[in-house]
Amino acid sequence: MNDSTELHDVVMVGAGPAALAAALYTTREDIDTVLYEKGVIGGLAAITDWVDNYPGFPDGLAGLELADKLQKQAERFGADIRLGEVQKITNTGNLKEIETTDGLVRAKTVLIATGSDYKKLGIPGEEEYYARGVHYCATCDGAFYRDKKIVVVGGGNSAVQESIFLTKFASHIDLLVRGDSFRASEILQQELKKHSDKVTVHFNTSTERIIGKEGKVTEVQGHNSKSKKELSFAVDGVFVFIGLLPNTGFLKGSDIDLDDIGMIKTNESLETSMSGVFAAGDVRSGATMQIASATGEGATAALMIRKYLEPHA
Repeated sequence: MNDSTELHDVVMVGAGPAALAAALYTTREDIDTVLYEKGVIGGLAAITDWVDNYPGFPDGLAGLELADKLQKQAERFGADIRLGEVQKITNTGNLKEIETTDGLVRAKTVLIATGSDYKKLGIPGEEEYYARGVHYCATCDGAFYRDKKIVVVGGGNSAVQESIFLTKFASHIDLLVRGDSFRASEILQQELKKHSDKVTVHFNTSTERIIGKEGKVTEVQGHNSKSKKELSFAVDGVFVFIGLLPNTGFLKGSDIDLDDIGMIKTNESLETSMSGVFAAGDVRSGATMQIASATGEGATAALMIRKYLEPHA
């Protein structure tokens, strides 16, 4: 490292709603802020077809439009958003060394807001019909399926919990569980039984193919491993709840503590186990996976960063 290495007040890893909201707060207070985004600015929000539950937009808005507005607002106050990947964060005392695809930079603080990706089935039709019948968030997209038939895939807490939620909208739900029993808690299983008029559970059933017509999902094909029968479900949509993959691969082997599924552990100030490094949004252990809460956490993280920087100025 030499004296020409860039030094910033805060480097943010990711440029989704959490980081963009945080950048809005830091830049308004003249905190030198750089964001690195390896994918799409706006994160999962940007590739969400329609957002109906973001406060202040009574008619809803396209995910891409929301992401664009967040980006423009952050940039108006001076946020420096760069396309590039952060590969490693090292603690060197008062400063952090951040290895990026553009070279080494230093920062007084870091905000990790890399988000999470939904685990995919990896079957034909899944990618083709993403956001046009294939979904990974019930609270985001469930209301589109009022009085419609849907398939839910998964057997854990999320799949059962979200199936219960989706009974508010769907006329019928076929719940496809790969194993011969649920992995969900007993309490959730008992709650699900109360909705047996709307939910049919299919154990030992794998999901093999999603079929559509004219840009919309019309059918889900599956296979029962016990009866060896091929199954077909005529549906309007598919919700997949088989887990999350937090974008924390670059932190493996670092001094930043992760939970059992790889999400970042933080304290009440959103600070990680590495001093001066914070986390917010869908990558943080305990996150609610909602855009509104991600932006709220981003704002909180920015205020915590400002507080951290004061004695280190």
